[in-house]
Parts: sequence; structure tokens; C-alpha cells
Amino acid sequence: MILNKISIINYKNIKEASLPLSPKMNCFIGPNGAGKTNMLDAVYYLSFCRSAYHSIDSQVICHDEPFFVLEGSYQDEAGNKEEIYCGMKRGTKKHFKRNKKEYKRLSQHLGLIPLVFVSPADTYLVDGGSEERRRLMDVVISQYDNTYVEALNRYNKALQQRNTLLKMEEEPDWELMRIWEEQMATEGEVVYQKRNAFVNELLPVFQQIYQDISDDKETVSLHYVSHGQRGPLLDVIQRDRMKDRAVGYSLHGVHRDDLEMLLGGYPMRREGSQGQLKTFVIAMKLAQFRFLKRTCSKTTPLLLLDDIFDKLDAHRVERIVQMVASEEYGQIFITDTNRDHLDRILHENSFDYKLFSVADGVVTERVEEGETSDV
Repeated sequence: MILNKISIINYKNIKEASLPLSPKMNCFIGPNGAGKTNMLDAVYYLSFCRSAYHSIDSQVICHDEPFFVLEGSYQDEAGNKEEIYCGMKRGTKKHFKRNKKEYKRLSQHLGLIPLVFVSPADTYLVDGGSEERRRLMDVVISQYDNTYVEALNRYNKALQQRNTLLKMEEEPDWELMRIWEEQMATEGEVVYQKRNAFVNELLPVFQQIYQDISDDKETVSLHYVSHGQRGPLLDVIQRDRMKDRAVGYSLHGVHRDDLEMLLGGYPMRREGSQGQLKTFVIAMKLAQFRFLKRTCSKTTPLLLLDDIFDKLDAHRVERIVQMVASEEYGQIFITDTNRDHLDRILHENSFDYKLFSVADGVVTERVEEGETSDV
């Protein structure tokens, strides 16, 4: 999939921008806080119907403005055009449209425009809580399997209902609780099986990419941990009902899953240097890219690289650049505060590119050296 043009109105600090884009490399250069990441987040929003950083949609609207609008003009590998629109006024729900037709459910849009976003916040995958790692699995699997999204939504609804019963001061309706537990077990088994299959298929790809970046200097692994591995999920969920009742929430189920990240057989969060940690998350995201390319109807995902050069030595930067510049990767969006890195990428390769400067939310295309053009 290629994003040919993006139009932005009142998205975070970007008041207005209309950018014709390169089908290969789009580089955004500017100081911290200028709006480079907001540009990438707008592209992310058009794929996932939400921001990568804000769970509340109104928080992406530019301060003191009443609405925001995002529009993207895409083209798939067969040459078919897709026009995606999202708009929202404060105090109302957002509207998401594909070719001027509004979606009945936003889940219908997921997977149309597969995307992988590599950002500094990815370090939370290693040193953050287990919810970050579950979200990682959910984001990838939901892009190629709608049945996973539906099962996960039904599971979460049943979990919420069971937790409501557990919190009641009076004796809960145990028959009703059993109904919600059965739904949790049914949907949770689907979620467990799909997460397990995903990790098993992702692991060898991830390990190969890490080895390529590090020149085989370290060994890494991923280990999926789930209550689904302890036997029939219904038995596991019901096993400690009284303990759940005492704490007021469900202690067992796939909402407690985790993904252990290992360096040399030990937890990455404890053993890894900053450079190794960053290599780990970049390799994992690039593995996701290759995985999605195979599973999303053979559609090449968009690749967003936000400030990836920081904390990496020159050799690892060069290895990553060589990878993403290859024909295997499609359209790329990349940000940096220092033009030197990007100049080396652009000068050492012959692919098409566009270079943009970002300052105080204003995006300016560099037409050629010494000449700029507002877009």
C-alpha cells in the first residue's frame, strides 16, 4: 500500500498541511517538539482509527480548535485507489469513511492499510508492564485477522461483566457469573491460540533480523506466557473464584498474558544495554513488518521510523538502513533531528525520496538544496 497524499487540519500542533508523498522514502527533519512525530501519528491514525499515543480522540485536536480532519489518498499494489477520511468535532463522535462511505464498525477498517510504527516509546515493550506486550500482539494480529478482534472484544466484555459481579458488596448471582466465565473461556481460547501461533511464527524471523543487525554478537528470544497453557481455560478462570471475589477482579485469563523478552536466556530488561534494548525492539518491529507482508493479502505495510538512530552505534545504524532501503520494504516515513544520518541514506541509495522540514507544526518540502516550498 502506498500513501500518495495526506491532508491534515488541526491535528495536534499541525494546523494545516497537504503533502504529496514519495512512494519510497519520506524524511521529516526538525528539532524535538517541532511536530515530526505528530506527522507520523497522523499516518498511524488513518490505519488504526486512533492515535498511537492518546486513547481519547479529543486529545489530538489542536488546542483552541473545534475539530480535526485527516484525509489520505492511497493506492494498492493492483493500482486500486482508496480515499480514507477521518473527522471529529469536539463533543461528538468521530467519522471514519472509506471512499466516502462511512464504516458501521471501525474494526472493519483494520487491516486495510497495514502499518508498523517504530518509535522511542517502544522501549516500554521491554521495561513496561505486560499490558504493553499484549497490546503489541493485539495490534499485529488485528491487522490480518478480524476474527481475533471480535473474539478479543467479546472476551473483554465478558471480563468486564465478571469483574462487576466480583466487586458487588452483596452476594453476586453465581449463575450469571458462570455464564460470563464460559464466554471468557470460549473467546479466550481463540485469543490464546492465535497469539501462540503468532509468536511461534514471528520468533525465527525476529531472531534472524537481530542477528543481522548485531553481527551475531548476541542471542535473543521471545517466550509467550499464558494461563491458557495451564489446562482448560474455564477451569483456570474458576479455580480461584473466592480469591477473585476478595480482590474484586479476575486474576486468571488471557488478559494476564505476557511475552518474555530474553537476551542470552535472561530478561532483556535486566541484562540489556540501551543499544541492545533498542536493537531488540527495532528487530521485533521489522519482524512484524515481514510477518504482515505475508499475511495481509500480500499488501506491503507502511513503515514508520521515528528517531531510530539515537543510542545505536554507527554499525547497527548502517545495518538497519541497508535493510529498510532494500526492495523488500515499501513506503517508509522516517524522522530525525540530525540531517547527517538521512543524507547518508539518501546519497548511498538511488530510490525516490522527499525531504521535509518541520518547525512549530509547519511542514515544508525541500525541493532541492537551498530551495524550499511550503506544502
